[in-house]
Amino acid sequence: MLLGSTGSIGTQAIDVVTRNPDRFRVVGIGAGGGDVDLLARQALALDVDVVGVARATVVADLHLALYAAAQRGGYPTGGYRLPKVIAGPQAMTELAGWPCDVVLNGVVGSLGLAPTLAALSAGRTVALANKESLVAGGPLVRAVARPGQIVPVDSEHSALAQCLRGGTRGEVRRLVLTASGGAFRGRRREELADVTPEEALKHPTWDMGPVVTINSATLVNKALEVIEAHELFDIGYGDIAVMVHPQSVIHSLVEFTDGSTLAQCSPPDMKLPIALALGWPDRVPSAAVAVDWTRAHRWDLTPLDDAAFPAVALARAAGLAGRCRPAIFNAANEECVAAFVAGRLPFLGIVDTVARVLDEAPDYPQPGTVEEVLAAEAWARARAREVVAAAEKGT
Repeated sequence: MLLGSTGSIGTQAIDVVTRNPDRFRVVGIGAGGGDVDLLARQALALDVDVVGVARATVVADLHLALYAAAQRGGYPTGGYRLPKVIAGPQAMTELAGWPCDVVLNGVVGSLGLAPTLAALSAGRTVALANKESLVAGGPLVRAVARPGQIVPVDSEHSALAQCLRGGTRGEVRRLVLTASGGAFRGRRREELADVTPEEALKHPTWDMGPVVTINSATLVNKALEVIEAHELFDIGYGDIAVMVHPQSVIHSLVEFTDGSTLAQCSPPDMKLPIALALGWPDRVPSAAVAVDWTRAHRWDLTPLDDAAFPAVALARAAGLAGRCRPAIFNAANEECVAAFVAGRLPFLGIVDTVARVLDEAPDYPQPGTVEEVLAAEAWARARAREVVAAAEKGT
């Protein structure tokens, strides 16, 4: 089952599947509904049993797109099988419980939490590309997930999972996440005061959406990955380090108690961790291009400058505090990124505002339901908007 099929992770996952028809079959796909034409083409090409769309208002458009895709594909009348269509806000959650072996959750945002919980409760292996499931809903996910039931899709966490095969849990000393450093790698804090959204969106390595690209520039993306790593691997925050690695070839490392360190290396290509998550624990041959060992390479690793990029330290503190603090961190950041892109907040104001929202947050209990997580996020978004608006007015 593929959730978020029209997004970047989804389209790359479909490429992996279509190149390995003897290993994988997609029984269903789902998406938000912003591109029903692509969703219809995917459904017919994959011959899925079911299609889900979160936006119920586009169901008629999806049916028309399915017929149009069939005609363009040259299918004779009656020569193709129309899938069942599920629509509405719960569509992804319903799909997550559909009979299958693996659910790849590529849904964007906190909307991916409920499908993750549904898939885990149904006993499916979850190939997880939705970071909010663990950042915002870590306690909920831990309560239902069996050991090994979640396989990470993020390249850094996939790398950690691979390196952790090299020793027992008791032999692990620390995890080391690598960061590209984003668009402003090497700059001091005072050099970031006047940077523009256009500059922040120029990532040196990866081609990602605007929110993730700006999160990379602020190092918020790495901050969220620290929380994810803690939740995925049950490693204390004090034993999760971050190193800046501009070449983005070493995706993460694990240090063991005997002093040895294992690293997972490959050219930056998301198809490798996607394929590994789909086939876990087995590897998919030729999933991606390997490092070229016929030429020289230089791979740099430098410590993170916490003064210039305080997001990682802020996330560690939020994670240690628990009680919805990680969800508040993430939700407030999304509002601040939107304000920065709109020219309403300076670059340094993104993380500074998130820190203020965290300082002012109510003392929420440890979340026990999705609704409690969403309520904390709603408060964080509203408060972040208020802080931004007040700053604009100079109050």
